Amino acid sequence: MDKNTAEKDKGTPRAVVAAVVIAVVVVAAVMLIYGKKSYEPIVAGSTVIDFTLPDMNGRQVSLKDYRGKVVFLNFWATWCKPCEEEMPSMQQLHQTLKGQPFEILAVSIDSDTEPVKKFISAYGLTFTVLHDRNGKIKDQYKTTGVPETFIIDQNGVVAEKVMGPRNWALSSSITSVVELLKYGPRTSAEYGASKTAKKMGY
Repeated sequence: MDKNTAEKDKGTPRAVVAAVVIAVVVVAAVMLIYGKKSYEPIVAGSTVIDFTLPDMNGRQVSLKDYRGKVVFLNFWATWCKPCEEEMPSMQQLHQTLKGQPFEILAVSIDSDTEPVKKFISAYGLTFTVLHDRNGKIKDQYKTTGVPETFIIDQNGVVAEKVMGPRNWALSSSITSVVELLKYGPRTSAEYGASKTAKKMGY
């Protein structure tokens, strides 16, 4: 074996090892980026994830159908006591803003529709109730529990995220809704800045 052949034989394993190392690094980086994105919560300033769910009559309803309106997206369940407590104020908000470019989409995560229908009847709810039977949309929105509400602007961007129940009959509870209806959407950065300011108590 001549000198050149010996050097080639030595170089080949090194090249293979280098290629394998590079491939591993690339795969790890992709998994890290994808994993981080998969677990990023949807917060103020995030673009919403579109979805289609059935209402109580089986009609398919898509979030994108309400683009151009302010959307009050609420995740709830009939077995959730705080959800039950805030529902009357949601109905009141629905009645108060009737005729405005505003929609309430209440997404039930109950496994069966019958309890949901009975709940709607018992509380006289007239806003749109959708059924996320398998919790797929809840998981996509990475909710930590119920109730959880997303106030979505006319461009499909989350203006405010509310974790837990709220009395929506109070004017202080619907500031973001009123401002969106009056002044229109803001930038994603402004929603994020507003969230930071609220945390700092400004």
